[in-house]
Amino acid sequence: MEDATPASDRLGRFVAASAALLGLVAATYYAWAGLTLSHFDAKGHLVVARRIIDSLTPGWVQVGALWLPLPHLVNVFPTQIDFFYTTGAFAVAVSVASFALAAWAIARLIAQATGSRAAALIGVIVFAANPNVLYLQATPMTEPMLWGLVCAGIALLVPALATGESRALHRAGLVLAGAVLTRYEAWLACAAALACGGAGLLWQSTAWKTVCRRLVLVTVYPATAIVGFLLLSRATVGEWFVKSGFFVPDAATLGDPVASVAAISRGLTQLTSEPLTWLGWAGLAAGVGLAIGRRNRALGVLPVAVMAMGVLPGVAFFEGHVYRVRYMVTLIPAVAIGAGLLVGHCRGRWRWLAAALVLLAIYDGPKPFNAEAPMPTEAQWDRSLRIGRMQVTAYLERNWDRTPVMASMGSLAHYMHELSGSGFHIRDFLHEGNGDIWLSALVYPDPLVEWILIEESARGGDMLAALVRQRPAFLSGYQRVAEGGGVALYRRRAR
Repeated sequence: MEDATPASDRLGRFVAASAALLGLVAATYYAWAGLTLSHFDAKGHLVVARRIIDSLTPGWVQVGALWLPLPHLVNVFPTQIDFFYTTGAFAVAVSVASFALAAWAIARLIAQATGSRAAALIGVIVFAANPNVLYLQATPMTEPMLWGLVCAGIALLVPALATGESRALHRAGLVLAGAVLTRYEAWLACAAALACGGAGLLWQSTAWKTVCRRLVLVTVYPATAIVGFLLLSRATVGEWFVKSGFFVPDAATLGDPVASVAAISRGLTQLTSEPLTWLGWAGLAAGVGLAIGRRNRALGVLPVAVMAMGVLPGVAFFEGHVYRVRYMVTLIPAVAIGAGLLVGHCRGRWRWLAAALVLLAIYDGPKPFNAEAPMPTEAQWDRSLRIGRMQVTAYLERNWDRTPVMASMGSLAHYMHELSGSGFHIRDFLHEGNGDIWLSALVYPDPLVEWILIEESARGGDMLAALVRQRPAFLSGYQRVAEGGGVALYRRRAR
């Protein structure tokens, strides 16, 4: 492994600054195209952050949800300001900063493993020029924070494990703790990084006691974060780990490991290109080979840990989750790192040939600022439904009496955000986060709410739609007054 040098520090600062500038340009471009909040989850994350304070039952219990809490805690106060809530501007700024952090970390990982600044720059270009990456970092989505914290955590972990310096180990552990509180893919990447780090140290003939000490100093942070989240989940939603709503049966991959792997491969090829994908895998394989063949480079295996983020979509597809190309964006940094490693590990004329192949694959692959790339295209599937929901919105604007509207935040958070333009706050909705009030309304809503919103089409309908199918009497005191875009609005009958 290469030591940090002033030259590599300058490279890191240059990469981070350049990526931040590119990210701001991309954020402006996609905002101008009206795509910043086009993905329903982009609105949903803003809603979950705002509801911690703006709620019928505000407080820490609002943090508990299927999603991990760090992105929402970062945005909790800015989203109380209407401008940042309706536009997502602060959350986008966080995404841009995360994109810059990821670019810095990718360059550092490649430079540490190969000593080549040119290879590091090529790897960053693979990552930063990808239109799907540029789009996601221009939104309030959580993937950019995942990229930044996972890659930075592993980049800091490499020298920390190599030197055993306590301060460096604590710093790497803190960053990895942030990662595991951002998205579940980070749990797998963190475990893989620690396993690879331990194996690398042992391969270098480091004493068991020393290896255990270094790993414990790092592991205590992400482990504590995960335990804390599980306790929070148990205290707020009554389950240690929420699984409901994750998977929708899809016969195409259900119970079929080959089809599940093929789905991941297909998605990653859509997001990058087939040549880039293969070059990336070749570079990662070369890194593993060198780590095994040269004991002094054993910690060079750590960048491969980024690949572990692909295990989660693989398991999801195996269990029947509907295919979404978005689930494979977590693997784009792995392709970028692999491409850089391939260039950096070659010598002489072979390095130039590898660089030429990667640059040619970049040129032949997806072009930056492409609004028709897979991710921005997939993000717009709700656009036609939003037009249909305007009929429901119009009825509410004319007739809403400012009493709470019952709706499942798990399915209609994006519509709650849209209704902010009609004067609605999150405290105007009765949802799953409202505890006993919500549970009472599920039994008998009439005394508690005048209005009920139900998602009836997406994924077979939400939990209220399922409840109505099981117990039609649930709506016996209500009449259907508006519908559109798969959403139905019910109003309590006059007494």
